[in-house]
Amino acid sequence: MKKIDKGIAFIKQNVSMFRCLVDNEPYDHVDGHSLVCPQGHQLDLNKKGAINFLNKTANTEYDDSMLAARRKVLTAGLFDGIVQAVNTELPTASQHILDVGTGEGTPLKRLLDLRQQNDTAIGFDISKAGVNLATQLDTEAFFAVADLANLPFANSSFDSIVEFFSPSAYEEFKRVLKPGGTLVKVVPASGYLHQLREMLYPVDSPKHTYQNDKVVQRFMENYPTATQREISYDWTIPTELYVDLLHMTPLHWGARPETQAMAEKTPLSKVTVNVVIMTVQN
Repeated sequence: MKKIDKGIAFIKQNVSMFRCLVDNEPYDHVDGHSLVCPQGHQLDLNKKGAINFLNKTANTEYDDSMLAARRKVLTAGLFDGIVQAVNTELPTASQHILDVGTGEGTPLKRLLDLRQQNDTAIGFDISKAGVNLATQLDTEAFFAVADLANLPFANSSFDSIVEFFSPSAYEEFKRVLKPGGTLVKVVPASGYLHQLREMLYPVDSPKHTYQNDKVVQRFMENYPTATQREISYDWTIPTELYVDLLHMTPLHWGARPETQAMAEKTPLSKVTVNVVIMTVQN
């Protein structure tokens, strides 16, 4: 089945989950390759089977080369321990899942493969390049380009929302999450990829260390009953993926060119994955 036909099949089955951003009404039918609302506003699926809900291209620093590097490293398993931990936070029954800031889509694919629950899943990102890459994955998930602050989804559409290192829009999350639904947010902890951070930034640089206090505090202010748990593991870096690991993270953006060059010539054998997973029921 062509990707566009697969996307249309998903839309037809789940049309009421999407809302028109012009009049904020749920879409109610599909006409050819177009999603149509009761007022006649419509959006077309592209050949990759995805929908772009943005009126203009968003500026993002996640370019093609960075996303390609992430695909390689995440496919090799860097986030597998995180995905497994997120899965334990989700109900075991089949879910309608929203992946916020899906990027190139590998964490969502790995989650669905692990669950084997015939979930209905949508991943969205503001990065068109990321979503284009995500549509290449062998997965039943549907992907869209969308704005976190104005989600193109109807009220109470999802049983679960997951976030792997993504920004949040809590009012929108509360709107689209069903009553009793589950929100799982993953944020870096102080030890996350600390070997790279310490290599790329001098001791007197504010980027030499990281603290997640403000992010955690804001989440807890919105969800006072949320639980927190920290996970940490060391990941052995495949030799051929070391440079990709350096380039897949925003850590290298602010490093001096000479420091980046030095880091590329000084391969590490392992790196620490250290995150906090926060979970709450809506």
